[in-house]
Amino acid sequence: MAEHALDISEDTRLQRLERLQNVLDSGALAQARKMLNALTPGEIAHLLEALPLAERDVLWNLVDDELEGEVLVLLTDEVRADLISKMNREELVSATDGLDTDDLADLVQELPETIAREIIDSLDQQHRERLEAVLSYPEDTAGGLMNPDAVTVRPEVTLDVVIRYLRRIRDHIPEDTDSLFVVNRDGRYLGVLPLIELVRRDPDDIVAEAMTLEPPPIPATMEDNQVANLFEQHDLISAPVVDEEGRLLGRITVDDVVDVIREEGEHQFMGQAGLSEDEDMFAPVMVSARRRAVWLGVNLLTAFLASWVIGLFEETIQRVVALAVLMPVVASMGGIAGSQTLTLTIRGIALGQLSGKNARRLLLKEMAVAGINSIVWAAVVATIAGIWFHSVDIGALIAVALTVNLLLAAFTGALLPLILDRLGIDPALAGSVLLTTVTDVVGFLAFLGLASLFLV
Repeated sequence: MAEHALDISEDTRLQRLERLQNVLDSGALAQARKMLNALTPGEIAHLLEALPLAERDVLWNLVDDELEGEVLVLLTDEVRADLISKMNREELVSATDGLDTDDLADLVQELPETIAREIIDSLDQQHRERLEAVLSYPEDTAGGLMNPDAVTVRPEVTLDVVIRYLRRIRDHIPEDTDSLFVVNRDGRYLGVLPLIELVRRDPDDIVAEAMTLEPPPIPATMEDNQVANLFEQHDLISAPVVDEEGRLLGRITVDDVVDVIREEGEHQFMGQAGLSEDEDMFAPVMVSARRRAVWLGVNLLTAFLASWVIGLFEETIQRVVALAVLMPVVASMGGIAGSQTLTLTIRGIALGQLSGKNARRLLLKEMAVAGINSIVWAAVVATIAGIWFHSVDIGALIAVALTVNLLLAAFTGALLPLILDRLGIDPALAGSVLLTTVTDVVGFLAFLGLASLFLV
């Protein structure tokens, strides 16, 4: 038993999951508890998300009380909501004890209103005001991400005074503190004092001489993906957050930004399938079926539209059977080309790299890429089709149709996400479905329409 607890840190996530499931299956709950609580909160959260509902409930009951709050914060929204719904009031209040303000803000928003109010009222005035400050901002902004627990100093004091102050509060210095924030008497942000300067500088130097103006303060209303971009561009570990008047509100640390980046990546990946990034892998069957039914219905409508287009040319297809064989080639090539451009454009929007000024340049570049590829692959497909069906006309026909579809796919893939974003619709969720519709309909229309004109 001890051996499992000792070497579990060396295992991969999959090995940990398999080992823990084997222990649970054997009924050795005491051993499972020991193995589980030897892990970090993040590792426990990952294991919980990877287990079916029944085993998840068993495992959750084995988590030590002092770890529950930290684990809940790290779970996806859907899994967290499921576990919270099964906890009583005392368990929920106990789980929030000792959490950092930003983590507590994330958790409080998921709790029933009466319990959330009880937790807020139980805090002392200073912590209550800090929590309410975070809750006053949307969770996808810098204000919603920030932790109000930041160490501040005045510009006129000496570094020796700062060092003595840090020693006095050493047990209360927030984690990931790499810098102190310099503010005036009104609490307005002036700059940053890196901790390394306390070692490099003469203790008699004043803070104003040692501080730096980098990084720039982050407005509390800035969107979280823009915050992530700033951290990437400036290689930040922490950064100050200020209000409209420049007063320091708190700080954002790199661990918060990593969460934003992970969630954004999951959103883009899952969104292409019409799923939420918080989708519980082991959600109840009916819940998952109901959610996915929506996008299946949308896809069915677009499929009927493509089928209707094909039906318009039923007589043409009956006369030239080769068209039925080659139709999927045109639609498939257009779909792939369009999805490549679509993915690139959505990424540019997510990273804040696309604007009205450079969108036109991207569109022209993607059209040029599509033009080159259409020439190359139209020639390849035309040659294969011509040899296959012993017809130069069919080869030429599919070459033209393929060129038209590739060009339109690139145009749509570049323009569609920008239009959806402007309309407030998430391109990651709706873009791929609409793009598929366009490439299928246009591909069939071009191929079969040209066939009706020149082959029949």
